[in-house]
Amino acid sequence: MSDRGVLFVFSLIAIVACLAAAVWLVASGQARYVDGLFLLLSSLVIALAFALYLSYVVKSAMASTRGAAPEKPAPSKTDKPAPAAPAAPPAIAGKAR
Repeated sequence: MSDRGVLFVFSLIAIVACLAAAVWLVASGQARYVDGLFLLLSSLVIALAFALYLSYVVKSAMASTRGAAPEKPAPSKTDKPAPAAPAAPPAIAGKAR
């Protein structure tokens, strides 16, 4: 398995573990106290961080499977080239102001 696959599986496990810890803190009533509330918020933030990474991995994998961007069609004989923009005057070195 590639390193991307290992990180994908690890991220899934971390998200499930954090969400399970959050559910356990709420179900056991520990989330009513300051320590439990801090643990609840910490586990939810960690789950969010892994979920964001997971979405990045999925998007990058989907982009790599699409391949190169489609090529532009060749210009037709009736297309005219864009007019050239005027060049800026050259800077004069050593001119005192």
